[in-house]
Amino acid sequence: MSTVKSADGTVISYDVYGEGQPLIIVDGATAHSAVNPLNAETAKLLSDQFRTYVYDRRGRGQSGDTAPYAIQREIEDIAALIEDAGQPAIVFGWSSGSLLALDAAEAGLPISRVVAFEPPVVVDDCRPPLPSDYVEQLEAHIAAGHPDLAAEVFMTAAVGLTPEMVAGMRQSPYFQPVVDVAHTISYDGRIMGTTMSGNPLPADRWTTIEVPVHVLYGDQTWPTLVPGAKAVAAHIPTATLKAVPGADHGTTADVLAENLREFAG
Repeated sequence: MSTVKSADGTVISYDVYGEGQPLIIVDGATAHSAVNPLNAETAKLLSDQFRTYVYDRRGRGQSGDTAPYAIQREIEDIAALIEDAGQPAIVFGWSSGSLLALDAAEAGLPISRVVAFEPPVVVDDCRPPLPSDYVEQLEAHIAAGHPDLAAEVFMTAAVGLTPEMVAGMRQSPYFQPVVDVAHTISYDGRIMGTTMSGNPLPADRWTTIEVPVHVLYGDQTWPTLVPGAKAVAAHIPTATLKAVPGADHGTTADVLAENLREFAG
């Protein structure tokens, strides 16, 4: 694993695969290299065409963190990776990571195009909106030394699991890795902002993006995510939309690699 230093001095760790057009993969909430091998598997499949950066977002995995948090710091992390690549990059984002990718493009980073997989957007009443104090709840639990409760808030309010399902998750091996990075869940909450409020997307967000944006959603995904993906594609003037056959809120490395090749131009 290699490292770059972000503008605020935070060390960001990454693995790089292949040579060619730079491609940066941005994970969603709670994910990082140690718990999400799919990014590395995809990068290996693309190694003949792309120089793919699989990095740990700040506060997770092998990357450092510097308080106080700001979305701009994560945009600067992506900028440091693009500078290391030496030329404009395609940026692919999973879930809330796709919103960060869009923010980076809107900020004017040297990005050639953005691929957004199932952005967490709720613009109607298809599911309960995030509580208006979602971020504050998360940060209060972290400050009180209860990252497990922050993980529960994320799983119920954002993911949409029932309390009974979360109780079952507590007994599974998948719960502790979420707890380990629970302090970063509020980072994604800040990135989402009002995107899961049940209201239309803000008129001043992402509408100045000039590069191509490709919004993907799985045709087998949770029905509540489909209107949001369509809303993002309709909201951004340069965006196109595609349903990925057989995918849900994730997909396989071969399917993702195929779609990234298709959209590379």
